[in-house]
Amino acid sequence: MAVEIGAEAPAFTLQNTAREDVSLADFRGRNVVLVFFPAAFSPTCTIQLTQVADSESRYHDADAQVIGVSVDNRNSLRAYGEQLGLKETILLADFHPKGEVARRYGAYMEEAGIALRATFVIDAKGIVRSAVVNMPADIPDEEEHFRTLSVCNT
Repeated sequence: MAVEIGAEAPAFTLQNTAREDVSLADFRGRNVVLVFFPAAFSPTCTIQLTQVADSESRYHDADAQVIGVSVDNRNSLRAYGEQLGLKETILLADFHPKGEVARRYGAYMEEAGIALRATFVIDAKGIVRSAVVNMPADIPDEEEHFRTLSVCNT
């Protein structure tokens, strides 16, 4: 079951593509758009994260840090981020133990061993303001995230 709207976002620390620890708590005081995705380099994930890359300035303007999380390893995520041209978006590896953070958010597909496609908008106080959990083939409406961010910033 996905984290409920209005609940405090589950804390986590994962490594980014440079092997640095990144914690959700590092972004207190700023909105976070937490994007779980099934697999780097897959066609649907590439469509979704290309949209994120194209919207990075809009996220910045909304005082939001986009964090992408998948069960892929750091090296794969580094190559993927470079291919997509991600500059502001942080990619984190939920690699070991596999899917631990995705499980905390109710965004893990046990039978396939991958994260579901899920997006959580978390406000500056760490409260979940939007939770959209999709099957891996369904891309969420990014404009919905921006609508939620506009409310977070009022």
